[in-house]
Amino acid sequence: MKFTISWLKEHLDTEATVEQIIDVLSDIGLEVEKVNNPYDRLLAFTIGHVLKAEQHPNADKLRVCTVDTNDGEKQIICGAPNARAGIKVVIAKPGSYIPGIDTTIGVGNIRGIESAGMLCSEREMGLSDEHDGIIELPSGKVGQSFVDWLTVYEPEKIDAVIEIGITPNRPDALGVRGIARDLAARGLGSLKEKPANKVIGKFKSNINVAIDTEIKNSGCRVFMGRYIRNLRNGPSPKWLQDRLLAIGLRPISSLVDITNFFTFDRNRPLHVFDADKLVGSLKIHKSTKGQSMMALDDKEYELPEGSLAISDSKGLVSIAGIMGGLGSGCTEATVNVFLEAAVWDTVQIAITGRILKINSDARYRNERGIDPEFNEEAIELATKMIIDICGGEPSDIVSDGKIEPVLKGYKFDRNMIKSVVGMDVPTSKQEDILEKLGFRLDNGYAYPPSWRPDITGEIDLVEEIARISSLTKLVSSPLARLHFGVQKSILTAKQNKERIARREIASLGYNECVTYTFIDRSNAVLFGGVDAELRLENPISQELSHMRPDLLPGLLMAASRNQARGFMDLRLFEVGAVFNSGEPEGQYLQATGLLVGHVDSRNPHNTRRLVDIFDVKSDAEAVLFALKSPSKLNVHRDVSEWWHPGRSGCLALGAKKTLGTFGEIHPRIIKKLGLKGAVVAFTILVEFIPERRSKATTRDALKISDLQGVERDFAFILNNEIESHIVVSAARSADKELIETVNVFDEFKGPQAEAQFGKGKKSLAISVKLQPKEVTFKDVDIEAISLKIIAGVIASTGGELRR
Repeated sequence: MKFTISWLKEHLDTEATVEQIIDVLSDIGLEVEKVNNPYDRLLAFTIGHVLKAEQHPNADKLRVCTVDTNDGEKQIICGAPNARAGIKVVIAKPGSYIPGIDTTIGVGNIRGIESAGMLCSEREMGLSDEHDGIIELPSGKVGQSFVDWLTVYEPEKIDAVIEIGITPNRPDALGVRGIARDLAARGLGSLKEKPANKVIGKFKSNINVAIDTEIKNSGCRVFMGRYIRNLRNGPSPKWLQDRLLAIGLRPISSLVDITNFFTFDRNRPLHVFDADKLVGSLKIHKSTKGQSMMALDDKEYELPEGSLAISDSKGLVSIAGIMGGLGSGCTEATVNVFLEAAVWDTVQIAITGRILKINSDARYRNERGIDPEFNEEAIELATKMIIDICGGEPSDIVSDGKIEPVLKGYKFDRNMIKSVVGMDVPTSKQEDILEKLGFRLDNGYAYPPSWRPDITGEIDLVEEIARISSLTKLVSSPLARLHFGVQKSILTAKQNKERIARREIASLGYNECVTYTFIDRSNAVLFGGVDAELRLENPISQELSHMRPDLLPGLLMAASRNQARGFMDLRLFEVGAVFNSGEPEGQYLQATGLLVGHVDSRNPHNTRRLVDIFDVKSDAEAVLFALKSPSKLNVHRDVSEWWHPGRSGCLALGAKKTLGTFGEIHPRIIKKLGLKGAVVAFTILVEFIPERRSKATTRDALKISDLQGVERDFAFILNNEIESHIVVSAARSADKELIETVNVFDEFKGPQAEAQFGKGKKSLAISVKLQPKEVTFKDVDIEAISLKIIAGVIASTGGELRR
């Protein structure tokens, strides 16, 4: 959004300097992006008087001028056709920077004659494109600063132009008056009254307006217009042209320039049709398939079906709220016009503009929101300016639809600014700020003005008071402490577990990844997440169509991408949410580690080996220990289908409560994802780890018996399908108090074992450590426990003791 200081002062009564205005704008949230201040770059130029202008002896088009300056008479060579004796000129002395030609001049020698400076044209000064001759001043004293002369006689030429960045929630600041209102609320001046006096219509409009019933209140809330006849559409007055040129707009004609003026002055896009080119009345409707129109930018657009459009009896005349049609546009021959103003649905304007790729000032403002209650006032103000500049007679205003005033207010708590922001703003100042911003205060509530659609709650009132009061001057102060000493942790048990798991896995040498919580359908099929409950209704892409049922898909794809770039050995992990249903209770926390390739790097001792199941089993147990999981966990094979069926296992409490899984990834998944080398992983179901009953923060006391322990070995003949963990669990259950450890140390199976024990048989040997607690074991004690172990294993497995 660009504007000039003089334009701003049309709405703001202030004596503030350009620098003060710039500082305050940024301080109240209207960030200044660029400033073009001609005053600063013209300070070095002074006024001189040409005493003589003689022909250059060595050049036909050059003159040797003797110029009276504040440093005495100087000889300056000039090639301008109007260089002559007796005129007042603008002098650039040696060392001066010439902004229009981006040059710093010095003492020169032109065709053998010295020149001590330069006589400047408007283009060389950067004031305009005029360069047919040097500047001739009608008045001025020798040595007077040129900018001081301009300040008195032509102030518009040194008018500073400010460009600010506008966030999408501040459409009111897309008009100069909205900016002036903010500055006035800050106390940088006072907002000038700009009443819109009603223009009396002299006849009934020849053109009527209508909005299709289906889009009233949903596509267009109000549509107003006025017929103006017998006007003259020529070049706009100089003040209007200068104002538009200053902000980068090219003047076209009085009618077009007036609508552009209100676009920037009041954030109110308007449009004028050549009334003689319209057939019948105007109607706002939804476009049908195949409708097209040649627009004012000389391009033909086919409107998307269902977009908003304006038509007369013959066809389309405007892409509603975005751009008018070329066929009904105004020219210098225009004598009768129809002026229209409407309030559009912002979303529909944005959708149509994006599809058609039209970036007009009208679209930019209509899709962000304009003041709906300003519609009739805008018609009156524009009508008056058209009549003042172009003449003509206005009709009565015709309209369809209506604007219901917004009566919603929000509780205005004067103490909220202190509690939320920490600023101590007096109540009277808070009220003054809101009232100057256009809010209505009544009975403890604040009612936002119609031009502030961004105000939607109490917290927005706090924001308005805070930004106008100046957040940059906010002095930080610590919050009052409710308790003294070391504060208790405010993290939940789940948050603590997540933090501990992340820290522990990282300490084991894994690198953390953060992947999407979404995966594609093919991976969802591989990992059991293809259920309709986990499919997204509106995915951001086809590759992210399902909620992830496990962290492994994301980590495996990350490993595949790294291997494609030459990184073959990887240690990756992630801690995050996974999903097994579409309900909140179907989300739970998982920690997953992935090992790919080799354990260590290549070395001359040939000690390098591939990662295996025991690496991840060890890491999984370390994480479980850090999470204070019960130490005695069972291992079983009830794993998901994406794990290798013979080289993976589950760590569980009892027979059913699984806390983690470890092992190799299934070969078909490795092949599908294009991974190379060994691929092993572990997953920990963090939330399923039970809390310890004791809340003590210290560790349990170390218990060491001074009595001699005893180890006994047992071998059993079993069916081949009996797994070792069944034997270990059965042996440990024989006496949980006195049996300290149970380990498998031998397995004899295969043809030789079957020849000795029978078909389908094997031998499994375990070592059991017995630890007395109170007295040393006697033979009879050891024998009793041994019998329990044998009986327990036989009962669980159906095997027999090997003799």
